[in-house]
Amino acid sequence: MKSVLLIDDDPEFTQVASHIIEFLGHIVSVAESVEEAKQWLQNNEFDHLLIDFMLPDGSGLHVYEALKNKARMPRVTFITGNPQIKSAINHIAGPGVNYLMKPIEREDLESVLTPKKHARTKAPIKTTSTPPKNALPNLHFGCLMGESALMKTLYKMIERVAPSHANVMLMGESGVGKELVAEAIHNASLSQGDLIATNCGGLSKELIGSELFGHEKGAFTGAIGQKKGVFERASGGSLFLDEVTEMPIDMQPNLLRVLETKRVNRVGGTQEILVNCRIISATNRTLDQIANEHILREDIYFRLAVFPIEIPPLRKRKDDISLLANAFLTQLNTEHNEHFVLSPAQIDILTSHDWPGNVRELRHSLHRAFIMSEPGSKTLELPSTFDSPFSQKSHKPSVMSAGNTIEEVEKSLIYATLDEVGGNKTTAAEMLGISTKTLYNRLHAYGEKI
Repeated sequence: MKSVLLIDDDPEFTQVASHIIEFLGHIVSVAESVEEAKQWLQNNEFDHLLIDFMLPDGSGLHVYEALKNKARMPRVTFITGNPQIKSAINHIAGPGVNYLMKPIEREDLESVLTPKKHARTKAPIKTTSTPPKNALPNLHFGCLMGESALMKTLYKMIERVAPSHANVMLMGESGVGKELVAEAIHNASLSQGDLIATNCGGLSKELIGSELFGHEKGAFTGAIGQKKGVFERASGGSLFLDEVTEMPIDMQPNLLRVLETKRVNRVGGTQEILVNCRIISATNRTLDQIANEHILREDIYFRLAVFPIEIPPLRKRKDDISLLANAFLTQLNTEHNEHFVLSPAQIDILTSHDWPGNVRELRHSLHRAFIMSEPGSKTLELPSTFDSPFSQKSHKPSVMSAGNTIEEVEKSLIYATLDEVGGNKTTAAEMLGISTKTLYNRLHAYGEKI
């Protein structure tokens, strides 16, 4: 039995969390502010503190600072809705402090309060080595990895749209795994057909019609036989149109007609062929680019993007980097009968990089390090730098730098979160785990005119 102090200003959360903590056999006390937490700590000893990072009267780090005067240091777990807070915690409190991402489940609380060798640990705790050989993390829908809050939101969207017949447009930077998300949607769907993929940006203007709609024998020079297009081949299943915004604009009316009628005409043919497939399209262009650069017709966009999904870049879900890196290394170890291990310091190096090439770049970097490491050893030799011409480090300042005060950390985090959600204060407050009123109070204190 442990004595637990839960510090959070959300009464609904504290009520549910307190019930779970008591169910696990522990004693729980609740504080709703930094000041109330300090009062509890003046006269009581606790085994474990669960601290919300953003509180009405300050940062949870102020509570942590107050612990330095205690004769016995309790274990500390920070609670947050923003993955960037891990970096803040490591700078101020050090790597020994744990953290949990909202939404929190019973297993999460159990993993930090009742650690056992056989306990399921869902919280992103620092990894000290690669998983055992052939052991890979849970694959969602058979192909996706990640347990961050952003990925859980993505999984929920996939679960909702998969049973429907709605066309889906996947948006995100290069390397985020758009084709894997398309595969996940198909795997979770009720369709009996195949997933057929084609890259609209990799075909010449002359061949794209044949690729999409097929052709009859003799339709053009080199057409020595009949060919079914990807729409026909995907009938009864899913069609993945990658880089759809790179399709020549003068070919787009032909695509529009298929989307409207669900019928194709092979090049050189006269017979209409009924096709029935869900279209999953993908682009690395932004909404502003699509709207202003005339790369995709408006009527086609609204038919393809019935259910748009934005796939988060890796730098916005850094708590998944340890899991992904260890999974990639495990696969390489298994394929080549090696036993390389990532140290905690190496995980920190990987986590600190911005990965402009996203998951693809992380995988390739691990592969390169694997090749350069001494066979038969356990030491993986990471390169001295992962910087590339596309690195965004120089363009996007970090939430933290060494020597920052708690107030500076909190201020930087608030502005970074607002920037991430396009200035939407309600959404930012939800991500930070505070009320909108508290956020406005913080901004007012920073001199913002609200």
